[in-house]
Amino acid sequence: MSRLKKKYQEKVVPQLMKELKLKNKMAVPKVVKIVVGMGIVADKGNQEAIKEAKKVLASITGQKPLACRAKKSISGFSLRAGDPIGLKVTLRGERRDSFLDKLFNIVLPQVKDFRGLSLKSFDNGGNYTLGLKENIVFPEIEYDKIDRSRGLEITIVTNSKDSEKAKRLLELLGAPFERQLNS
Repeated sequence: MSRLKKKYQEKVVPQLMKELKLKNKMAVPKVVKIVVGMGIVADKGNQEAIKEAKKVLASITGQKPLACRAKKSISGFSLRAGDPIGLKVTLRGERRDSFLDKLFNIVLPQVKDFRGLSLKSFDNGGNYTLGLKENIVFPEIEYDKIDRSRGLEITIVTNSKDSEKAKRLLELLGAPFERQLNS
């Protein structure tokens, strides 16, 4: 059992049951999946760069990425239908837990000038999305062996439909949110 799952079962569930006045453990919010995306439209014609991006995303997440392709042609962007424009990975179960633990405890503290996660990045469905400008903050990436640094978009999907409940869940799991100043 991963460290995060153990923490969720032993500390987070009882705490949330008490705070939210829930009687059933199954009603407690939980993280369902994590979707990690990487844009590769800048490497459109370069197959080697796309292969390298796939290899980097696979090493970060521990899972083979899926290539997302353009649905329509857009002449203003020199884009044809079927061109690869992004990579994505959906993490569930053990990989989700280990990735979230690594993200909160290792990766985010290494980000330059990091002041905490923004509280404005929740959607109305209780999901949280954050963007990283560089993928080199992950410990699996060797800076000398990559062709260039790429950005990542990480979406944490919860089964809570309320962003306040989802925020409290992520706080208890160890998400380093920015501090609110009381005026």
